[in-house]
Formats: sequence, C-alpha cells, structure tokens
Amino acid sequence: MEDDIRPLNEKDGSGRIPNQKELEKELSDYLSKKYGGRVKIISPLVFPKADVVSTEGKGDATDTGNLLSFDLLPEELETYLDGFVVKQNQAKAVLATKICTHFNRIKHSKKSAGKNKTSGVGMIKNNVLMIGPTGVGKTYIIKLIAQKLGVPFVKGDATKFSETGYVGGDVEDLIRDLVYEADEDISLAENGIVYIDEIDKIASSRNLIGHDVSRTGVQRALLKPMEETDVELKVPHDPISQIQAIEHYRRTGKKEKKEVNTKNILFIMSGAFGDLAEIIKKRLQSQGIGFEADVRPAEVPWEILKGISAQDLVEFGFETEFVGRLPVIVVFDELTKEDLIEILGNPNNPIIISKRLDFRAYGIDIKFEEESLAMIAEMAAAEKTGARGLVSAIEKVLIPFEKTLPSKGLDKFLVTREVVEDPAIQLGILLNNPDDPALAERFEQAKEKELEGIKEYLSTRVDDVGKRSGLEIYEKRMDIIAALYLKNISDINTALDDFKEMYDQVKVEEAALADKLEVKVSFDESAVDQIIRQAIETDQEAGPLALEVAKRLEYGLNLVRDRAGIESFIINDEAVSDMENFVNNLIKKYYRQEYPAN
Repeated sequence: MEDDIRPLNEKDGSGRIPNQKELEKELSDYLSKKYGGRVKIISPLVFPKADVVSTEGKGDATDTGNLLSFDLLPEELETYLDGFVVKQNQAKAVLATKICTHFNRIKHSKKSAGKNKTSGVGMIKNNVLMIGPTGVGKTYIIKLIAQKLGVPFVKGDATKFSETGYVGGDVEDLIRDLVYEADEDISLAENGIVYIDEIDKIASSRNLIGHDVSRTGVQRALLKPMEETDVELKVPHDPISQIQAIEHYRRTGKKEKKEVNTKNILFIMSGAFGDLAEIIKKRLQSQGIGFEADVRPAEVPWEILKGISAQDLVEFGFETEFVGRLPVIVVFDELTKEDLIEILGNPNNPIIISKRLDFRAYGIDIKFEEESLAMIAEMAAAEKTGARGLVSAIEKVLIPFEKTLPSKGLDKFLVTREVVEDPAIQLGILLNNPDDPALAERFEQAKEKELEGIKEYLSTRVDDVGKRSGLEIYEKRMDIIAALYLKNISDINTALDDFKEMYDQVKVEEAALADKLEVKVSFDESAVDQIIRQAIETDQEAGPLALEVAKRLEYGLNLVRDRAGIESFIINDEAVSDMENFVNNLIKKYYRQEYPAN
C-alpha cells in the first residue's frame, strides 16, 4: 500500500502530468484499495498546473488572463484620480479616457483573436506625451494609474539614453525591466506601461549647426518599441543571461529564445518643455491677420502650451516619425499657492502621510493646524517647484523636531503657525514645557478637526466609496474608516480596504458559528460595526473577536432559548458593547410574554 501513495505517474518514471481521466482513475483505484467501495469520486478537484516556463519559441509565460477581466471605465478611473490628484482636471480626464480605451481595446482584441484576421493590423497605440512644469504630478498620476490597473510599470530617464554612448541600448533595457516588474511573466509584461521622463532633453538642439546625432539617435531607437517590435531578453552584454543560455543549451541541445513584443505596451513620455511656449506663441502671432491678430504676450505660458500642434514639437527638435507615435498630448496646469494648500489638506496626500510615518516610527503622534499648512504651502509656492517644494518646505521646518523629540520621551507634537515661523525657538519652548495645557488643548482641537476633515472627504465621495467596497457607507462607518486611516497611517482607499477586510472576517466567522454554538447567531450591521470598532481599539483581529462575542453571549441566549423556544438570534451593537444588559432585556422580554401581568 505504501507504494500506492507515491506521487501520481512517478511509478513509471515518466514525470508526465496525467490528464483528467487518468487522474480520476488513479485516485479511484487508490481510494478503492484503501476504503473499498465506500468512497467514490464524483468530480475531481485537483487539476495539473500549467507550465510557466516555455523553452521553445517566443514568450515564457502563460496568458495571465489579467486583461480579459479588465472592466474599468474612463469615468471610474477619473474619479479614482480625483481622490489623489489636485487640479489637472483636463489631464486626468484625457489620461483616464485614453488609457482605459487602450486596455479595453486589448481585451477586445484578445477575445476576438482568430475571428478577424485583420484585427490589430495598423492599430494606432494611444501613446501619451505629457507636458508641464516640475512638481505638478506627472509621474505621480501615472504611478497611480498603473497601480489601479494592476499592470507592470517601469520609469526611465531619457537623459541617460544619450549619456551611455550606446544609442538605443537602454531603451530596450526598459522593456527587460518591465519583465522583471512582471515577475518574469512575459504575457503580463507585454501589457505594461513604460514611462520616460525628461523626454524634452532628447530633442535636437536648435542652436546646433548640423544634425544632433546623439539625440536624434535616441529618438529613432524609440520608434520601433513605441509601435511594435520584438525585444530579445537575453543580450550579449549581460553575462548572467549568457550563462543561463549556455546552461539551457547544455541540457536541451536547443537554443533558447525569449522575446517581448511591444505591440500592447503603452509608452508615456513627459517633460517640462520650457522653450516650447515661445515657439507656439510665435506661430500664433504669425497666423494673425489685421486687427483680428491677438499678439498680446501670454501672462501664463503654460496656457499657451494647450494650443500645441505636432509642427511645434518638430520645430522644438523632435523627428516627425517620433511625434507621429505620440497621438495623445496632455498639458498640465501650473500649481498655485491655493492648489498647494489643497494638496496638503487632502487625506490621500503622501507628503503629510510620510511625515506621520516618520514621527510614528518614534512613537510620536504628529498633528498639523490648518494655518501651519497654509504657511508651508506659501513657502513652497515661493520656490516655484510645484508639489516638490512642499517636501523641502516641510522638511526645513520639521527636521529639528524629528532629530530632538525622539530622545525626549514626547508622544505628541503639534505643528502650529509659531513652529513654522521659528522652528528653533518653538523647539526650545516645547522642551521647557512639554505638558503645556494650552498646547495640549490645541492638539486635541487639531485632532478633532482632522477627523472631521476625513469624514467630510468621505461624505463627498460616499457613492464611489460604497461602490468600491460593496457596502453601505453611513456616518458611523465613516467614523470607523477615519479611525483606521489615523491608526494605520494610510490613504483613504487603503483604510477602506482594511475596513472591508475586517467586515469580511466577521462575516466568515458568522457563517462558521453554527458548528460552534448551540444556538443560531447572526450579526446585524450595527453589531459588525461595533465589533470592528472594538478590534481597532484593542488591536485584535475582527474574526476571532466576533467569535469571542458570540461565545460570551451563548449562555444567556441558551437561557432565552430554553424559556421561550427561540432558536435564532440577531445580535445588534448593544449586545457587543453591553452584553449583560442585552441578555437581561431579552430574558425580561420573554419572561413577560410567558407570564403576563394580570
């Protein structure tokens, strides 16, 4: 019998994966020998795992099916971006539309593959060119989109392509990096996003006499990947790849070939294009006729960029073929002081979240007064570097506190207007009087204000939040999500995901209670909320806590069942927060029904 429990198909030494009928027969034979005719296989639940690595032909991964389930719509993606990115309404709308269309079109093509032989022939990819000043969120918005879509994403700097002296080599390395980001899943990598920053730096110099070979060479190296080409994964200048290829040939006697096709890889380029405004302005002025010509200088050059044409990019220094492969052009708005204030006030803002994490690492809870955030935004606006200026401004203010407070035993720190105005003096005052009651009161006020701000943010997006979670979102649940946000120091979406995970834990435990209790118990929504709230406050898992609540209630519920014959109970929030009172009220209720007063 011991021989019979060896892995299937091991006995003949073939190592071949059995098909479904063979698998069913082998399992049936084994079970018949062990249990006789008492056990019969009706439908096998074990299936062979498909090979992941193929040693022949192009590609080394099975189709993930990831895009076949892609169903995100442009308005849904735009709403998601609205929760993270301030301003840039036109950019968000265009990017959400064209990127969703790109992946939905791939999904449609995969479904119709084989039905239409001309499907995909001559298809124009929605490659994107993003134009805008530094610090307006160009990279941030693409990272958010890639994360939301769940596709692999790589970022490269166009300037390094021209510095290597090996024109085009690094361009293909980006595709190889995409495979690495996809965990070697070539099928997934072939549907990824390649983001190239500082693309304006590879435009030919307009002041150069003759052709700028280094820069135009990089543009030309990008032409084929941006449209469609096969990129070899194993390259001569990679010694590890060569060793792997030699080892594969030694074992199989065949040359291994792995390639990535770039047909469905979306390329997104970005740059500041500082001199482009003058080119557009000159063109617009030259097109003016008589008194209708508008030759007024533009007060905001970034507004002029919204009138960009392909010819302007060619004059800027790009090859015509390169511009032709970037059909979608998005111009970002410059950020004002008011925009920077709104960024700092956004609960999803990574700058403030990052500082909370920095101080939480030392056990310090940091809060910000609204006036202090406005002053930090004003400092950043003066630097003219967009949201990047917020990072340097906030670090300039807080570094003295981050250095000193961890060794002083403080667990709370409030960033006030006075702290921003003069960090050194305020640090001394705080150290001399850390228990100042007035400062403690201001801290609590800032804490309450922060909580209200999170709930207000949630209330303006209640439909989207409800759709994302599949749950009804009301005020008490907003309180719990806000509590998770502050406890775990995360963005709103992560806090919502945490809430949904805890909710599901309670529901899973609820379904298992029938086998663990003598009475039937279910939780209404108020009880689930209360269990989650207690789990947050006590650092417990929501599922085990739900079981604990039910176990503690069981004795009292058994008394009610024995007296009134009730077999099923619906538990509410009172049963969780005040069990004794809940059970006593139940007993009184059914006692009166059994023995009514005369």
